[in-house]
Amino acid sequence: MTREQAVREVAEAIVAVERPHPVRVAVDGVGASGKTVFADALAEEVRRGGRDVVRVSIDGFHNPAATRTRQGADSPRGYYEDSFDYGAFTSHVLEPLGPGGSRSIRRAVFDFRTDSPVDSPVEDVAPDAVLIVDGIFLLRPELLAGWDYRVFVEVDFDVALARALTRDLVLFGSAEAVEERYRARYIPGEKHYLDTVGPATLADVVIENNDFLNPGVRWCSNGRREETA
Repeated sequence: MTREQAVREVAEAIVAVERPHPVRVAVDGVGASGKTVFADALAEEVRRGGRDVVRVSIDGFHNPAATRTRQGADSPRGYYEDSFDYGAFTSHVLEPLGPGGSRSIRRAVFDFRTDSPVDSPVEDVAPDAVLIVDGIFLLRPELLAGWDYRVFVEVDFDVALARALTRDLVLFGSAEAVEERYRARYIPGEKHYLDTVGPATLADVVIENNDFLNPGVRWCSNGRREETA
């Protein structure tokens, strides 16, 4: 299946979801799996079908650095437990767009690059809009009930690391620093998430994204159909 076909089919499945409030979509996956790129393409396809789309990233809801590293800068458990402010994300995004919600949201509250709060504006969202959120750990128990559709972008860790060595070079300063951080903190923390939560088993559809241009699409029984292409 081509990338365009995969995006189109998932977009069609999302548009078919009926809710009395905006449809809240998670695009989950490990770091450097391609989830942000897939979420952006998905948003464009849903807009092409005539629906308003709100794009949000969990990256706008990081905890301050002191909180993120309180278990140690290289702690895998700290990466999983302390990276994000899920209370803020729920109160500013998921709950307002859920049943009986105000439909007034903020897309971000914190910038991890400057380690400072963000004064993002309050936005009103149309009742038939689609929220598409990308990020790691989105199908964890604290957030699971807040999603109306769940996408998991699946890659092997060696593929993710190879992509990170290019993507995160500027952020970390060198390929050696990128690899060290991924092997010490990120990959073990993500393995803990995969082993304890099993996000692929909770998804409506799994995107097998080792081959970026020709992904596999694995539909789960609650997503649309069971098929791998």
